[in-house]
Amino acid sequence: MPVYEYMCDSCGDFTELRPMSEYQAPQPCPDCGAMAPRVMLTAPHFSGLSRENRIAHSTNESARHNPMSVDAYKEKQERVKHASNCSCCSGGMKSRSKKNRTATSASGAKSFPSARPWMISH
Repeated sequence: MPVYEYMCDSCGDFTELRPMSEYQAPQPCPDCGAMAPRVMLTAPHFSGLSRENRIAHSTNESARHNPMSVDAYKEKQERVKHASNCSCCSGGMKSRSKKNRTATSASGAKSFPSARPWMISH
């Protein structure tokens, strides 16, 4: 429902959330109860959202009435196509961090043999 502006002669302007079918009907003032006609004090505002924001808003709106279960979320994530340089699918930084590349000797000294063998470890 849209928000409309009304002007009371004694109390001043106020806004009301009304159905579009009642856009021309006067509304009672919330302070004094007198019928106030609709006025246009500010210009209409149309917000332009980016594609990402529209998708986020529609996802949040649909999730409010029909929340997704954990299994449904996992199935959806499996169907999502990632870019060729995605770190979760193409062996990027995420998959590298799972492997422990630190070698520890019996004395407790650490080295990184697979990362950069030409560097001296401290």
